[in-house]
Amino acid sequence: MNVVIKVNDEVKEKMIEYYKDKVRDKVIPYVVFQAQEEDTVITLYESGKCMFQGTSADVDAAMWGTILDNTKEKKEEQKKADQKYYNCSAVGSDEVGTGDYFGPIVVTACYVPKEKISFLEGLGVGDSKKIDDNKILKIAPEIAKRIKYRSVILSNKEYNEKYTKDVNMNKIKAIMHNRVLYQLMQEEKPNIDYIIVDEFAREARYYEYLNGIGTIQRNITFMTKAEDKNLAVACGSIISRYLFLKEFDKICDEIHIPLPKGAGKDVDSIGEEVVEKYGKDKLKEIAKFNFKNTDRILHTLVF
Repeated sequence: MNVVIKVNDEVKEKMIEYYKDKVRDKVIPYVVFQAQEEDTVITLYESGKCMFQGTSADVDAAMWGTILDNTKEKKEEQKKADQKYYNCSAVGSDEVGTGDYFGPIVVTACYVPKEKISFLEGLGVGDSKKIDDNKILKIAPEIAKRIKYRSVILSNKEYNEKYTKDVNMNKIKAIMHNRVLYQLMQEEKPNIDYIIVDEFAREARYYEYLNGIGTIQRNITFMTKAEDKNLAVACGSIISRYLFLKEFDKICDEIHIPLPKGAGKDVDSIGEEVVEKYGKDKLKEIAKFNFKNTDRILHTLVF
């Protein structure tokens, strides 16, 4: 599948930062970069056009912009269609930490009955990526008091043990989403209209990732930018971010080094400091070792 979108300079800069550690080592005329994200190849052109190629191309493209063949009428139709996912009772899940070199991966599933929508709107609930961390720390405990949720936290030590050639990031995420969704549905037995997951893989691939898992949650609606369309997913995003921040602070306190978030160049210099102070094994305990940051950090050090 090939999908093309058009992005402005602001989004282009965000894409450059996001895909920094996934860029292929090849130079192509008029291309800013070409990167590999799991099953998708992303090619960003100087013109602002970006091509996504792969089985999940439409999912990855939807993170950044509107597919070029979408008309204004189609957008309006989609907006109306999405309303049914907002004004409803739902269970939704979202994850945090997959793009951060340091800090865990956290997945949370939340149950939001329709009658709690006005309460959440009053708190200003939305996608955690659009809310600053100070607000996350303030409103997440209020949300947790009023709605049912289940969370799972995967430390980077556990992540590095699980990550192999056959077990990639998306498979790990699918297993974590399935776990919290199944727990919440079985233990709370909520009366809902939908179970919604913020789509990171096509539905068929998601269930392929769960091959061999004994208990699987079915009847899921997968959608891109789900945190903007459904408050259960938005709450999952916020609570996951809250737990991520708390765990992140624990790591910083433990090693007495203020760690940066994300996976940029500032991460590399701090990674070098961690190795110099505590050794390579400590870095493997607190960082996602398959990120390209690891090669850059270790190649600059002499053992």
